[in-house]
Amino acid sequence: MQQLMQQAQQMQEQLMSAQAELATAEVLGQAGNGLVHVRMTAAGQVNSVKIDPKVVDPDDVETLQDLIVGALHDAARAAQEMQAQKMGPLAGGMGGLGLPGA
Repeated sequence: MQQLMQQAQQMQEQLMSAQAELATAEVLGQAGNGLVHVRMTAAGQVNSVKIDPKVVDPDDVETLQDLIVGALHDAARAAQEMQAQKMGPLAGGMGGLGLPGA
């Protein structure tokens, strides 16, 4: 039982470490062949948006809006991939402990 508790404590420490790393690790999303870039943390905090002046057209705001949304989606996808990479082994390990709900 004590070994099981030690394993659970180690898993919790690894999980906290991975969460802290994801809070600071950055991913980049883009749209329009690089006309719009979004930089965000792997935890989902948007840090910056960069828009190429070529795409700024007062008569076509909808295209710019679509590009921003596309870049946000691309960054979110990259963040999810990083989360799966960092957290995946930890989530799989919880089931190996025989914990309820894992």
